[in-house]
Amino acid sequence: MAQSSIEWTEMTWNPTTGCDKISAGCKYCYAEIMSKRLQAMGVEKYKDNFEVRTHEDALSLPYSWKHPKVVFVNSMSDLFHKDIPLDFIKKVFQVMNDNPQHVFQVLTKRAERLFELHNKLKWTHNIWMGVSVENDKVRSRIAFLRQTNARVKFLSLEPLIGPLNNLNLEGIDWVIVGGESGHKPRPMKADWVLNIQEQCESKNVAFFFKQWGGKNKKAAGRFLNGRTYDEMPEIDLQQSV
Repeated sequence: MAQSSIEWTEMTWNPTTGCDKISAGCKYCYAEIMSKRLQAMGVEKYKDNFEVRTHEDALSLPYSWKHPKVVFVNSMSDLFHKDIPLDFIKKVFQVMNDNPQHVFQVLTKRAERLFELHNKLKWTHNIWMGVSVENDKVRSRIAFLRQTNARVKFLSLEPLIGPLNNLNLEGIDWVIVGGESGHKPRPMKADWVLNIQEQCESKNVAFFFKQWGGKNKKAAGRFLNGRTYDEMPEIDLQQSV
């Protein structure tokens, strides 16, 4: 468990670590860079650097949290990576099922495997499932997400490295947009962001603008149209049915 600086969550929980690159959005993976730092610091959990690993000892953590949390699951990995066994994924879901007071945000680039497994998992109201879509080449991930049994579905359009016009937002509850940051960030055009914000507004989908990014993301800020966009899925989406 760790407090998070990610604007759209409160904390992170990593029952798995490690991943590998599968699309253009992975080019400057922050989790890979952070994993190397943690390995160099001697953190046991990252002794194998960015190799995919499961951590049974992390499964008990959410039971100890005294107050409701909004939790990003696996900021340092992808729960639907092919090397993570279904049995362990089920264990992670059981923890989330057992703790309905917390919102768990799960994000994957491996939408095909998500769809393959979704019927074998229990989707309680507090599990928000998202897919990353960085450009037009991977928009098919949205269709896979839409077909799952997740109660709340969201898109992380970050790092946004190309336009995403005419998105099919049917069944989508939340859209996050952000530009790439780091030493060699690929640029994000304002027109791309404004277009997505307008699409969300027209479809009544919650829109969250995370950052412009760039080499100095703090200086670039997160103002759009002269304001911040911090919209989240409505509270009634979190209620069990």
